[in-house]
Amino acid sequence: MIGSFSDLLAIIREDYNAHGRDWTKPGFRTVMVHRFGVWRMGIRNKFIRAPFSVIYRWGFRRCRNVYGIEIPYTVELGRRVIIEHQGGIVIHGNCKIGDDSIIRQNCTLGIRSLDELDAAPILKERVNVGAGAALLGRITLGAGAQVGANAVVLTDVPPGALAAGVPAKIRLPSKEA
Repeated sequence: MIGSFSDLLAIIREDYNAHGRDWTKPGFRTVMVHRFGVWRMGIRNKFIRAPFSVIYRWGFRRCRNVYGIEIPYTVELGRRVIIEHQGGIVIHGNCKIGDDSIIRQNCTLGIRSLDELDAAPILKERVNVGAGAALLGRITLGAGAQVGANAVVLTDVPPGALAAGVPAKIRLPSKEA
């Protein structure tokens, strides 16, 4: 939870460093707008929060329409999450994304059916999602899991495993060192 404005600036600085200290990257800008949206919801008084909400909605729509990255403020976004490339990234509002995860272009993290509107994916720490992947439904990707490019993941992925293919098949890490 982001408390004070200085907390907001500290976490944005952390995201800035994670994105290669390049403030022009669309991924960084979208994460920054998300962090701002979360921070503004901490303002209890609706009249004071209103101008910040207008700024957030403008930033959210700009990121969605210009960069093609959609991350609502309701997403539980961990620290140092990297949005690697712009374009076609849609993340459902009930998703949870762990620290140090990477999401690449054309990824969808969303629901599988309109019958379960809150059944969204949960990504643990250090999950690496390849370009074009679709993670659908109430699934959990364990710490250090990897999702191959264009994979369609419909089941849980154990920690450290690789999910690849359509539908994704799970490949566990080998025990050999």
